[in-house]
Amino acid sequence: MSIHEECGVFGIVGNANPGIAREVYHGLYALQHRGQESCGIVVNDDGVFISHKDRGLVGEVFSENELSAMPGGRMAIGHVRYGTTGGGSRSNIQPMVVAHKKGNLALAHNGNLTNALELRDYLELSGAIFHSTSDTETICYMITRERLKTPSIEQAVLGAMRYFTGAYSLVMMSATKLIAVRDRKGFRPLCYGKRPDGSFAAASESCALDAVGASFVRDLLPGEMLVFSADDPGSEPVSYRMHCGGKISPCIFEYIYFARPDSLIDGISVHETRVRAGRILAREFPANADVVVGVPDSGLDAAIGYAAESGIPYEIGLVKNKYVGRSFIAPSEGERSDTVRIKLSPVRSVLAGKSVVLIDDSIVRGTTSRRIIDLIREAGAREIHLRVSAPPFRHPCYYGVDIDSEEHLIASRHSAEEIAELIGADSLGFLPMESLTEMSGCVSYCSACFDGEYPGGVPADPRKDRFERRLSEVTT
Repeated sequence: MSIHEECGVFGIVGNANPGIAREVYHGLYALQHRGQESCGIVVNDDGVFISHKDRGLVGEVFSENELSAMPGGRMAIGHVRYGTTGGGSRSNIQPMVVAHKKGNLALAHNGNLTNALELRDYLELSGAIFHSTSDTETICYMITRERLKTPSIEQAVLGAMRYFTGAYSLVMMSATKLIAVRDRKGFRPLCYGKRPDGSFAAASESCALDAVGASFVRDLLPGEMLVFSADDPGSEPVSYRMHCGGKISPCIFEYIYFARPDSLIDGISVHETRVRAGRILAREFPANADVVVGVPDSGLDAAIGYAAESGIPYEIGLVKNKYVGRSFIAPSEGERSDTVRIKLSPVRSVLAGKSVVLIDDSIVRGTTSRRIIDLIREAGAREIHLRVSAPPFRHPCYYGVDIDSEEHLIASRHSAEEIAELIGADSLGFLPMESLTEMSGCVSYCSACFDGEYPGGVPADPRKDRFERRLSEVTT
């Protein structure tokens, strides 16, 4: 099974702006935590789409020369993407640009369609030729197909949404419009804001709005499409809600791990959510310890909550090298192990001779946890009590988060006590499943990676089904 991706999308629209590429650059920089493999920007220069994209971090792909060379315009979109197993082809780098009879389309996508193979199979049998392995190209084809038989891009997107299942937060642009779309379940976040000059920005997280001086307006509703007009800059976006109204299932892992702590998602503070998780862990899994230490970065807020609830002092016991990417998203187990030692350094004066409560956001494969615990042991810690601000991962994710197949998930094969022994912890406590609502403030959410209940269905391979039907016909 291939590892799915988590990405960040950003778009801006307003009056003609000679530095619009730089504005998108700032937005993408704020979303860098969502994707570290590749990135791209497309500028709409009076209907002509100019793009630059490549592998690497935002600051590596877009030098001062690259930004200066890009034209000005009234609209631009951008995308950051992180590494996948078998999915790192240059053809998968976004935003994707499609030229068709009725104009151009540029599109950036966060999420995964669960029926992507079914739609791709249908399109290929209809004569479509694909250049990538990404379901984003499938989305582009479906919208283009609808556009050729509808009077507007809005109607084309709404028509294509009827066929999509799974997770998709989209920011796209035609010659004159910027469009933001969130799927019916609301798996992936998407919001928009307004700047003092009347321009608008749409982004995966509100922290990217802050980066370009936009005041947060609101999150898109699950199933909602917002249309911003470049021909009428400053006018309020038009909202289309015919796909709204079903049961929503925002990803609970956004609050636990992916989102930046200074972001708001569906009106809920990510920082406060993580602090509550730490408080819950302190009540459910107390420890007789000297110090509470968080694993940077997404374990720090929960560590503050654990310390506040337990009365055990909070200390900075691990220092992060901020120039190394997230170990969670390294493509191979060997790379994950090597990255941990480069990325984290223990503060020996805090850890030596101490009983430590170590707070982390998750245990996926166990490799990273083992290396961190080894580092703390080497620094002289007497005991290490690991507390995890997420329930155990037991199932893969099909909606755009890098949660591996069950055979690689340590919690799908071992109890908490066994995991503690395998990774070298003196004790281990996971956030209880029944505490997710208290932690997040959400009453409806997707927790399929913990409980195996998939609100958006799971993918099926239509090629396999068709082959098996043909085989059955031949043998009978």
